[in-house]
Amino acid sequence: MPTSAPVLEVEDLAVTFSRKGETPTRAVDGVSFSVAPGETIGLVGESGCGKSVTSLAVMGLLPPRGVRVSGSVRLDGQELIGASDRMLRRLRGADMAMVFQDPLSSLNPTLAIGTQVTEVLLEHRDLDRKQASAEAVDLLDRVGIPDPGRRLKEYPHQLSGGMRQRALIAMALACSPRLLIADEPTTALDVTIQAQILELLRELVVGSGTALVMITHDLGVVAGLCDRVHVMYAGKIIESAERHELFARPRHPYTGGLLHSVPRLDAGRGARLTPIRGSARDTIPWSQGCAFAPRCDNAEDDCLGDTVPLEVDPAYGTDRELRCRHPLQPARVGAGTSGAGVARAATGGSGATASGPGR
Repeated sequence: MPTSAPVLEVEDLAVTFSRKGETPTRAVDGVSFSVAPGETIGLVGESGCGKSVTSLAVMGLLPPRGVRVSGSVRLDGQELIGASDRMLRRLRGADMAMVFQDPLSSLNPTLAIGTQVTEVLLEHRDLDRKQASAEAVDLLDRVGIPDPGRRLKEYPHQLSGGMRQRALIAMALACSPRLLIADEPTTALDVTIQAQILELLRELVVGSGTALVMITHDLGVVAGLCDRVHVMYAGKIIESAERHELFARPRHPYTGGLLHSVPRLDAGRGARLTPIRGSARDTIPWSQGCAFAPRCDNAEDDCLGDTVPLEVDPAYGTDRELRCRHPLQPARVGAGTSGAGVARAATGGSGATASGPGR
């Protein structure tokens, strides 16, 4: 595990959306984590748990009106919350970059791929247009786009989904950022292309020491790529552990439910999935207890009444944190949720992620 000083430190981050005449919505509620050079962390959870809003807050990309952001976000010790737009523009693309979930809507449909890639190089590096074009060709070649010189002249709609995603990654890598945030980078891609993109991200982290934050609901991606995993629910981190420990011995009932809901390739024909009952909307405010209690089979009376804190898990020591008063016991966790089992079930044993049930 990396031992260097963190590239990114997030402490007590909170994001509240407000609209006139409506009750404010707390999308992110006191989230804290850090990521070191060469380390990959995963933010995991169902859609709506606050993963993407966390990443947008870190990058300073939330709209200025109707949004209140508090807490601390430090990049190499430099505070980003409250930073000027000019400073954030200087950092984005150069020191921190983001790969967005949908490449078709993230790329400008009216500009050629070459124009969009070279824009980053011209803005942040001391290159002329000829040098920037040559560097763009090299970047597209590095991310595995065939015939990169020709692709520079093409528009996003002329590329496949995998090529568009690779072009986004090339833009993010253009200035060798210290921090890379990847928000569902393999969504809607076939399993072969997913495996190639994950391998590309893995090589980036290992080769350049980039700190990578992987945002996903795909547990196969987490099993094959992340060092440490933070499981989010209703805007809070509810379990945090090293990847192998989390998959082998999930402690929070929500984490266990996510693992049990993954289709297994070694399950018998006609085997039923075990989904988490209810939906992500079936919550209570954290101030009134555990937000997961309405969906939890382990819920007891003491799960309601006051906020359940995130504490060091006494069963596993200081490297693991848990927000639960009635966690799963190791004896209750079947072999089907082991880290290797989930990795095989979700990746088919090849590193390519298969699409699981929508969450």
